[in-house]
Amino acid sequence: MEKKTVAFYTLGCKVNQYETNAMKQKFIQEDYEIVDFEDSADVYVVNTCTVTNMSDRKSRQIIRRAKEKNSNAILVVVGCYAQVAKDELEKIDEVDIVLGNQEKKDIISYIKEYENEKMESISDVLYEKEFAEFGQTTYTDKTRAVIKVQDGCDRFCSYCIIPYARGRVRSRKSQEVVSEIEKIAEQGIKEVVITGIHLASYGKDFKPHIPLLELLKQINEIQGIERIRLGSLEPTLMQKEFIEELVKLEKVCNHFHLSLQSGCDETLQRMNRRYTVEEFEKGIELIRKNYPNISLTTDIIVGFPGETKEEFAKTYEFLKRIDFYKMHVFKYSPRKGTKAAVMPNQIPGEIKEERSRKLIELSNKNQEMQNKKYIGKELEVLFEEQDGEYIKGHTTNYIMVYVKTNDITIENTIRKVRITEIIEENLVGIIK
Repeated sequence: MEKKTVAFYTLGCKVNQYETNAMKQKFIQEDYEIVDFEDSADVYVVNTCTVTNMSDRKSRQIIRRAKEKNSNAILVVVGCYAQVAKDELEKIDEVDIVLGNQEKKDIISYIKEYENEKMESISDVLYEKEFAEFGQTTYTDKTRAVIKVQDGCDRFCSYCIIPYARGRVRSRKSQEVVSEIEKIAEQGIKEVVITGIHLASYGKDFKPHIPLLELLKQINEIQGIERIRLGSLEPTLMQKEFIEELVKLEKVCNHFHLSLQSGCDETLQRMNRRYTVEEFEKGIELIRKNYPNISLTTDIIVGFPGETKEEFAKTYEFLKRIDFYKMHVFKYSPRKGTKAAVMPNQIPGEIKEERSRKLIELSNKNQEMQNKKYIGKELEVLFEEQDGEYIKGHTTNYIMVYVKTNDITIENTIRKVRITEIIEENLVGIIK
């Protein structure tokens, strides 16, 4: 008998990537074959995102595309857009099953129950108190595994719909995290990415409180894992005590993604971000003092309601001073159900576009200047995969490096590379 087939499309963050991998593992256990999303499949799963209006639009586009290869397939829509936009999904005829974020882990059961009518199961995630455990997924790339350790967010930034899509903070038991990573290490995987919706809140729901640092100490002891990479972090986490303890964990990579969002205090206050630019800058100073070769990246929103010309100028000058390696720039997008969506002084699209362009130009300039300092230096690279006549991988501070070789035996090995040139925005070198 031929195996049933399933295809996946994942939008959004690393948490979604982790949960897609977990769902894949459940289908594999049910003897499904995973195929490419562009192929004909018996089941299509679209794991959606709702962080911006563009994310919603992309989710709808992919949903409508899913059945083009097989009109008789079962189409399952899961994730954050499914959680908050049930009414919109009901209008899309192609959709068969709609599942919220808490229901993803039981996807096989819902498919088995599916008959010839539309089905949906979306619990009120705001009332969920327990971490939705997918079990031991151990489904990874060849060199890197994404590990979800936390879900939900209690911050309620005025522009953000995610607390309504993901619910309150729920942390994964440390023994479950350690157990999964030990199994990953047995597969020969050398790097793990620790991620969550609001990673800095890990453990705050435990009694007694178990902070993120304690979890990282346990992961640092796991044999076979050589790199621990952290997902997006709240800037307020970067206090003296935290950084001085973190730097002692030799496997933690020297790359941090700190979500700044704005370099202007007035804008930050309207966003309901709970720090000032001065506090953020002090954290950056502490990081650079303890991690001399650090790479820092961030997210920035331009055109937030009420952002004046003067406020944007403050942000621009602050970003010039901080000198991030890379900035992910987003034009503010109103999200129905958030406070910012009904704020006065919404910014016209053309102004958002112009401000976005200026910050992207600054980001590109920063990256180019920082890349130049690596020419002639030796960096440790974890090689990941072949890309044409090159093999590529990342440094500890998450900079892509290319080496010209067809020797695939160096995949999933860490080698010293002397950087010789820059091609586009990537470093190119030779193995020492």
